[in-house]
Amino acid sequence: MTAISQTPGQQPTRGTPPAAVLTNPDEDTKKPKRARKKHLYQGTNRTDTWKHHLKKDWRLYSLLILPVVFLLIFRYLPMAGNVIAFRRYRPGSNIFGDEWVGMHYIEMFINDPTFWRVFWNTVILGTLTLAICFPLPIILALMFNELRSNKFKRIAQSISYLPHFMSIVIVAGLVIQLTSINGTVNQIITGLGGDAIPFMGLPEWFRTIYVTSEVWQTVGWGTILYLAALTTIDPQLYEAARIDGANRWKQMWHVTIPGIMPTMVVLLVLNIGTFMAVGFEKVLLLQNNLNRETADVIATYVYRMGISQGQFSYGTAIGLFEALIGLILILSANYAARRMTGTSLW
Repeated sequence: MTAISQTPGQQPTRGTPPAAVLTNPDEDTKKPKRARKKHLYQGTNRTDTWKHHLKKDWRLYSLLILPVVFLLIFRYLPMAGNVIAFRRYRPGSNIFGDEWVGMHYIEMFINDPTFWRVFWNTVILGTLTLAICFPLPIILALMFNELRSNKFKRIAQSISYLPHFMSIVIVAGLVIQLTSINGTVNQIITGLGGDAIPFMGLPEWFRTIYVTSEVWQTVGWGTILYLAALTTIDPQLYEAARIDGANRWKQMWHVTIPGIMPTMVVLLVLNIGTFMAVGFEKVLLLQNNLNRETADVIATYVYRMGISQGQFSYGTAIGLFEALIGLILILSANYAARRMTGTSLW
């Protein structure tokens, strides 16, 4: 059988086998979407679809039911209540408000000088907490990793974890007792020849006291994730570094820190996302009328205005504003982390 030759633009001669007919590469794109999808799946293994995995591992997926129900009931359904930030809500009336007021409550807190005072208090306190409480667990985890005595390492870790399990009420009570006029801190100061300082009555001392108590309570517990990340580093990397003449400091700087960098980036993004959510319980327990100038944050202001004074719509508008800031921060931090380090939450 002779071969059939064909020049560009020439129609195939009669009797040409179907395989020899040239097809248009753009022909598939003109098909309907459903037809194209069916065409792509022809000849492929369909066992990698989500339906197959759901049918195969339904017992594992069933474990997600309770967490998903919890999130729906306590995280997503309450979002519908944000509508009262734009409606006038009165207790005992319609749960979604009686009257549409638009941006009235948002204009109220924007023009309220007290709100901007608590806003900047929140920003300053959140910045101090992030700048101090984020790197300290990393440093402590690196120090634990350098310990060679396993017994001493376990004891030191247990001691650093203990404050995390203490109630915030107990921690606040300890802080108030230690910093009172007759407390331990003032006894040390007067014993050294100084004058007693009313720490809880001076606004300028509140941020120092809050951040110090936060460090004491959270730093030890924050090392757990970093210690877990340290165990995933290949020991051969340390051996190669020692062969190249790297000392302990250079091994930590060039092997250990890059090994836990993805964990650091993810936790940094999460911490930035909760930047505005300064600990409400501890701030509320530590603040009083004397230090409220620096101790009043958005969370306590919303509690005082929304719950104590019954201005629910006004408090909801402020809470919605805080949530939007948190959303912008976490999206920006995640985008920056993905562009600079290649690691992100999504």
